[in-house]
Amino acid sequence: MDKKIPMTQRGCDRLQEELKHLKQVERHAVIKAIADARVHGDLSENAEYHAAKERQGFIEGRILELEDKVSRAEIIDVAKLSGSHIKFGATITLIDEDTEENHTYQIVGGDEADIRQGLLSITSPLARALIGKSVDDTVEVTTPGGSKAYSIIKVEFI
Repeated sequence: MDKKIPMTQRGCDRLQEELKHLKQVERHAVIKAIADARVHGDLSENAEYHAAKERQGFIEGRILELEDKVSRAEIIDVAKLSGSHIKFGATITLIDEDTEENHTYQIVGGDEADIRQGLLSITSPLARALIGKSVDDTVEVTTPGGSKAYSIIKVEFI
């Protein structure tokens, strides 16, 4: 598990913010909730206690996961990238060949992906099909709704 995880600085910052929040806010809140639930007596039948302990397990697991990801982060400075071929960090404008609609996506790390904001995970089928391609190339991607074809009309690093 020593494999580096590519991400933008923005993505790494978001992970670090979540980690800080979990450690400084959520962890303390769940400890207080456990202490409060203990006051109510018999722990074997105390639903509040069991819910708080379950939440504590989730928080501690997420903290470990985030610490691992941040420690293995390979920050890619998109502003220093250039070229005509699609790679991590590229912002791509595509035309859906069926609907003639334009779509613009930036290829980012899996933890920072949000398709509604145009952030496409490097591990997604579309991103994998786009890597290495350039303007005027066409890619075909199998989706749950069937096969989709896209033409690449712009590649930039912004």
